[in-house]
Amino acid sequence: MLTSALSMLSFALIGAITPGPVNIIATSSGANFGWRKTLPHVSGATLGYVLVVLVSGLGLNSLNQVLPQFTHILQYAGAAFLLYMAFKIATAAAETDTGSTGLSSPPSLAQGALAQLLNPKAWLVAMSGVALFVASQAEANLYLSLFVGLSFVACFVCVGCWAVCGQLISRWLNTPKRLRFFNRTLGAMLALTVTTLFI
Repeated sequence: MLTSALSMLSFALIGAITPGPVNIIATSSGANFGWRKTLPHVSGATLGYVLVVLVSGLGLNSLNQVLPQFTHILQYAGAAFLLYMAFKIATAAAETDTGSTGLSSPPSLAQGALAQLLNPKAWLVAMSGVALFVASQAEANLYLSLFVGLSFVACFVCVGCWAVCGQLISRWLNTPKRLRFFNRTLGAMLALTVTTLFI
């Protein structure tokens, strides 16, 4: 079981640390508000991902066969939410800006969870992990519980690292011009991730 746990942890860490929408939002929030104020987003994203892993383990493939449109619904809902968040990030106020319609507060726990629940990358990683580490096991519930727990740790640590990186970068973002450039760049990057949902 130790070998399986280490494999699960490696898989979960790689899935959680790679750039994606949730990590871009965490970086932006860390840069604009600091890592501590980004913890609700990190916690929400972690809880959202754990729910995705749990649902995947309990039979998402069955749901997808009964309701094939589920993937398309998830794709379009995720795209709409990510474009909304990209707009909020790109139009976030730099310290001396006024009248901006962007981020005026760090993303909430609910927004972090929603970002994961509507993130097709999260679903694909979770379903792949369940297929690799849980589905073929005689004690599937035990292995699912282990995978959920390790995914929780990996997601919290990795998304948290992106928030800390955002805060560290904020030292360079000490002028409104740089901060605006950073926010617009991350907003554009997040919007570009939407195109990958349809490729």
